[in-house]
Amino acid sequence: MALDGTAVACMAAELRARLVGGRISKIAQPEADELMLTVKNQRDQSRLLLSASASLPLLYFTEKNKPGPAAAPGFCMLLRKHIGGGKILSVTQPGLERILRLEIEHLDEMGDVCRKFLILELMGKHSNIIFTDSEDKILDSIKHISLNVSSVREVLPGRPYFIPETQHKENPLAISEEDFYEKICSLPQTAAKALYTGLTGISPLLAEEICFRAGLDSAQPMQALGEAERLHLFHTFSLLMEEVRQERFVPNIVYRGKEPVEFAAFRLSMYPEETVREFPSMSQVLETYYAEKSTVTRIRQKSSELRRIVQTALERSYKKLDLQQKQQKDTEKREKYRIWGELLQTYGYTLASGEKSLTVPNYYAGDEEITIPLDPELSAQENAQKYFDRYGKLKRTHQALLGLLEETQAETRHLESIRTSLDIAREEADLAEIKRELQDSGYIKKHSGDKKKAKVTSKPFHYVSSDGFHMYVGKNNYQNEELTFQFANGGDWWFHAKGIPGSHVIVKTEGKELPDRAFEEAGQLAAYYSSGREAPKVEVDYIQKKHVKKPAAGKPGFVIYHTNYSLMALPTLEGLTLVP
Repeated sequence: MALDGTAVACMAAELRARLVGGRISKIAQPEADELMLTVKNQRDQSRLLLSASASLPLLYFTEKNKPGPAAAPGFCMLLRKHIGGGKILSVTQPGLERILRLEIEHLDEMGDVCRKFLILELMGKHSNIIFTDSEDKILDSIKHISLNVSSVREVLPGRPYFIPETQHKENPLAISEEDFYEKICSLPQTAAKALYTGLTGISPLLAEEICFRAGLDSAQPMQALGEAERLHLFHTFSLLMEEVRQERFVPNIVYRGKEPVEFAAFRLSMYPEETVREFPSMSQVLETYYAEKSTVTRIRQKSSELRRIVQTALERSYKKLDLQQKQQKDTEKREKYRIWGELLQTYGYTLASGEKSLTVPNYYAGDEEITIPLDPELSAQENAQKYFDRYGKLKRTHQALLGLLEETQAETRHLESIRTSLDIAREEADLAEIKRELQDSGYIKKHSGDKKKAKVTSKPFHYVSSDGFHMYVGKNNYQNEELTFQFANGGDWWFHAKGIPGSHVIVKTEGKELPDRAFEEAGQLAAYYSSGREAPKVEVDYIQKKHVKKPAAGKPGFVIYHTNYSLMALPTLEGLTLVP
């Protein structure tokens, strides 16, 4: 999600606590749309990154330094001239706008005390960092916006600074109950959409959370709500706004596995089953979220070529399988031709010359009569031989297709399992192992340089259950194979999602009997690390490892087993601890 007004409010509170009273000791512009401010406050020093990037506008405190270019840009030089050494007097946020104003006191060239404002607007592609004087006249900005670019507002030196009211939203911190009913509840939209389109700084995520806290269906039309429901919605919304006023923030990130999926300034109660990690500050949330999100995005980008190869091979395999299944269905009529041939041999003596069909008793179906189509230019024996020839050809085709179908189905399952492995991959080492499997299977051509590459360092996921049992999850087919047939002991338990691609899960028993909760949590892992991850529940097979066998000439990670147990599991990591 992008920064909303409440996340900015949380950052504003953090900036006030750390910056007010401090002096700006360094100003750098490491990127065309970024500033790095170093502020000294008594004995402490804080480094603040401000980004007006159109794709990723944000700000946070960081320990990492980003040095600027050798020649400072003009905007950076202007800031150094005016507010270098300046004292930060206040940090404010107008309403719940995604805007922060840093009020800075400094001495001008005559030694007189002056005040300036550094304004950060976090508004997606319209983000900007604007420097104004005490009268709100723009001195300069990190991005110049002329009327050719925006007909709403010019952002150029000498122009007045103001916040454009393009969407005419209400201030959520000041709206009255009457205005809430009149201006928000009257909108011809769903409950969630009315909240985030009618109120400043409310994101779609926060609107969903407000509806969830109020016990309402966010997709329900706002105008369909009853009086009691509207009252409850307003009070739920008001309580959240009171948390903003009182600065009772709980910065957190919601994870799905190791991937960060959302962040917020408040605990998102609509994610009860997700892994929620709380942080002491919104700065740490933003730095962690975007760093980890960047890692996941980078892995997906790096895996794109492997995904393309797998998807192309899968589509080819699906087409081949569909054709073979149609051909196999065509062979089902072979027995009909055999019966026709045998009946013609038995009753053909009754056939008159030139007949196009012959009706005879079918002793294979209790003497029920059957009509056999004939070629009038052929004798009964010649027609019979023709049907025997067809029967023989279809029988041979059927027998050949049995092997081909089995091969194609195995290839399809193998490719689907590799596709699932790509979804599970979290590190470049994981991708390297998947690439090696594709090379070994002939989908990618091996190059002479591949043999010289370093040994793959990818390792299975390692979790600890609520009861202290160690559980291991294979990230790909090679790891599945190694876990099951080399790492696991005969008395350990083996889990796998039933009938769909997924990871092998091994639970080390150490000679102990597993409690019910350990079985449930291992089932959760098998469900989560499978292609059924998005399903409400997944059926999982489990059995002791000693009963799991590898089929002859089977693909890596493919097994056979009998007399297994099954359970229905939630695809979640709740209750499990990931070991780094």
